[in-house]
Amino acid sequence: MPGTIVGRVSSLLAREATIAGPGFNRWFVPPAALCIHLCIGMAYGFSVFWLPLTKAVGITSPIPSPAGMGLLGKLVTTTCDWDKPLLGWIYTLFFVFLGSSAAIFGAWLEKAGPRKAGVVSAFCWCGGLVISAAGVYWHQLWLVWLGAGVIGGIGLGLGYISPVSTLIKWFPDRRGMATGMAIMGFGGGAMIGSPLADRLMRHFATPESVGVWQTFLVLAAIYFLFMLLGAFAYRVPPAGWTPPGWQPAGGAREGQLGVDAGQYVPVNRACQTPQFWLLWLVLCLNVSAGIGVIGMASPMLQEIFGGRLLGRGVEFDALDASQLAQVAAIGAGFTGLLSLFNIAGRFFWASLSDLLGRRITYGIFFLLGGLLYALVPWAGQRGNVALFCALFCLILTMYGGGFATIPAYLADLFGTQQVGAIHGRLLTAWSVAGILGPVLVNYLNEFQVRSGVPRSAAYDQTMYLLATLLAVGFCCNLAVRPVPPSLFTAGLQPSNRSTAERAAGGAVHLPAPAGGGLKLLLFWLLVSLPLGWGLWITIQQAGKLFG
Repeated sequence: MPGTIVGRVSSLLAREATIAGPGFNRWFVPPAALCIHLCIGMAYGFSVFWLPLTKAVGITSPIPSPAGMGLLGKLVTTTCDWDKPLLGWIYTLFFVFLGSSAAIFGAWLEKAGPRKAGVVSAFCWCGGLVISAAGVYWHQLWLVWLGAGVIGGIGLGLGYISPVSTLIKWFPDRRGMATGMAIMGFGGGAMIGSPLADRLMRHFATPESVGVWQTFLVLAAIYFLFMLLGAFAYRVPPAGWTPPGWQPAGGAREGQLGVDAGQYVPVNRACQTPQFWLLWLVLCLNVSAGIGVIGMASPMLQEIFGGRLLGRGVEFDALDASQLAQVAAIGAGFTGLLSLFNIAGRFFWASLSDLLGRRITYGIFFLLGGLLYALVPWAGQRGNVALFCALFCLILTMYGGGFATIPAYLADLFGTQQVGAIHGRLLTAWSVAGILGPVLVNYLNEFQVRSGVPRSAAYDQTMYLLATLLAVGFCCNLAVRPVPPSLFTAGLQPSNRSTAERAAGGAVHLPAPAGGGLKLLLFWLLVSLPLGWGLWITIQQAGKLFG
């Protein structure tokens, strides 16, 4: 009996079981991807737990660790609270393991299919939250790092790349738009998860608990159901499938690097090309600049404008406790506003890249982004809060747009058959950028302050440094050229094709979808309603900025 159950589960998760049948509507795939990305995107909003976790023992106020206590002691202590820098390592672990797991398991994903990868992602991400809940309950920081950071990070990597190659295969006519819809969900996950977690923690808080471990368990249960729904809704198109009336344009055309349909560069060969490493640098530099801004957005606004945010000509260091609290609320609204533009940019720029081409789109990111970074010090010196915010909102659209456009860029260069594996390895650039960007920004700002530079001007050199990073990225993007035809392989690898596909010679075409309109509408509503709720909450928070 156990062997029979395992066999049935294995066959249900196999790639062959996900090949679309007659009448399948490809528009079912984007909401399936959103079901997963909206859940794992909570990684961006994990800072909502930092403050409560610094009081997990003291409840009303933190109990600091004794002087001289080493890292090992802090990892296992049950008598004193954790500090923010220790908790911040969870965020670093997220993206280190996201990039590394995507690189390691990307090739496996192409063979196993998106359904199996989505299910494994659900077990890792939600299981990591459960382990973290145990770590909070027993107050063992090493268990929280292991659960959320390591195991959860692996779930992030698998969940992030699971829909990419599938969407690109279903939407060869709109690659950028398709990946933009899914990756938009990763940016939107925190927009939903952060306010939900805040409400859950307040609900579960008692005189003996800050409510974090209970919140982890509830989120794990909700996310697990949504992620399994998304994973089992995945379908892959039969080999040779194309949208009705669409004809692939082979070769490269102006502004758009392209390859013939059915051709691809194997992942190991692709990673040895200069094109891959140029795009690795392109992504790393774009993300380094953007993620550095995200990490310092709230304190930067507060320290540059100080009392001017309250209509008073007082520097930040001269504000009293009440004014600091008001300024902090405005800073939180600024962070929410940036999150909104980060999400919008993922869909807007990726969709626009279908018209402009990926290289031109990235060229805009680097040229316009570099100019905007260079203008930030000027806007700060003028005391123009609206202009300052507008500059960063535009910058964040291009940060998000870079994530959403890169999978389509890879497909244009290397073909679609192993783009998930190639994308997985490219995401190691994100892991590097997740360390490089914040380190550059934080240490340069700290150096400026220690050198006697006023806080209101201490970010100026940082902005010029980020503009320089984007200038280097522009040169890397400009150097990208089409991959030589000799590197391409024709058709699917036999291991990646079902029996039916091989029997049909790789030329299976689906009839037009018939019916299922209500089911499709309900599926889209299922992912749209949480997004709409998160959007409303974010707009309310952002309203404090101009209130």
